Amino acid sequence: MTTATQTINDLTTQIGTLGVRGSTQPLSRNYSLDKWQNFAVNPAIGQEFGKDLQLSEIVHAANKDELLRDLAVLISQRGVVFFRAQDIGLEDQKTLGRKLGELSGKPQDSALHIHPFTPKDSEKGDQILVCVSAPAKNIGLTFVRSISAERRNKRAQVEDSTRFASKGWHSDITFEPVPSDYAILKIHTAPENGGDTLWASAYEAYSRLSPEFAKFLEGKEAFHEATSFNKYAEAAGITLRTDVRGSPLNSGPGLSAIHPVIRVNPVTGWKGLFVNQGFTKRILDVTKDESDFILDYLFKLVNSNHDLQVRFKWGTGYASRSVGDVAIWDNRSTVHAITQDYEDAERVGDRVVSLGEKPYFDPAGTTRRKDLGLPEPTHDASVLGEAYRQSVSSANE
Repeated sequence: MTTATQTINDLTTQIGTLGVRGSTQPLSRNYSLDKWQNFAVNPAIGQEFGKDLQLSEIVHAANKDELLRDLAVLISQRGVVFFRAQDIGLEDQKTLGRKLGELSGKPQDSALHIHPFTPKDSEKGDQILVCVSAPAKNIGLTFVRSISAERRNKRAQVEDSTRFASKGWHSDITFEPVPSDYAILKIHTAPENGGDTLWASAYEAYSRLSPEFAKFLEGKEAFHEATSFNKYAEAAGITLRTDVRGSPLNSGPGLSAIHPVIRVNPVTGWKGLFVNQGFTKRILDVTKDESDFILDYLFKLVNSNHDLQVRFKWGTGYASRSVGDVAIWDNRSTVHAITQDYEDAERVGDRVVSLGEKPYFDPAGTTRRKDLGLPEPTHDASVLGEAYRQSVSSANE
């Protein structure tokens, strides 16, 4: 059955060009960033630059478009890129967020996201979400851990459902009809111990699917929602934003969307698993029991496979709060989770989230492993199946 998210052509026919990337041709790196030393953190995901590359400088460089386009492609290929000891300010961080998407082909009507938790009178503006784990006022809050004893108790009641840290894996704002392409987080205050962030590769998770199971999931859709935000907002004493949140398609109090289970990243052309424990609630066109079973397995592909994950420890001890480590990731092809293993310490940073295209599945998409000439982890599934058939046949002769 053809669905609204099955192909770019189908999608464009149904809703026009709003929220759809104009080109499906993958982009190639120009390698202009390679004059700065960098290295792959893990084989499947993660790249890191030292402090000799300053994002505040390349945003204003004479060849900034060349550099930022290369950065966008690198992020989409590697999932997440880390930068140590950065002095980039808020305005440059927003400029960087806009340019990464623009130079890699995002729709013109996709701007920077305004998070539902961002107060209208936030001193840092609509497009900066302050990620904070300590008392804060008028700066935008994300799941504040200590505002008051009363509100802390309310939040405990909201969250009293699981004690598995894996519940935190998510991709940013997939409850929006037009979710994020790139996100930029600068942590300027980090605990001496703890507070690490983990990312996992959706490309690699897709490659863990057997070909037959992948075929079943391709074209399937899932329901994403964040109605729990209303409970968090009540506990934190804030009012959610229901106005336009960076795209004409992102507005209202619903905080829900339907997206393909398998998504193709337009920058790379690679297929990835596009479900997450934070916001994906239901696979459509199957029973609830089947949906729960499938989602449980897909979530385990991410949280039980540490070889498709990367863990980043944020730097501490910088001389100024204006300096901090930066992570930039592609939300289309990664999920991430904070490690909440610290107490009585501040963890504060500023996040910019850019909006991309409306998610789609393209049958012409390929896999990261195929493009890189790597063997698929499940290539032996059909071979093993045939071996069982032959063994049964031989036993009955």
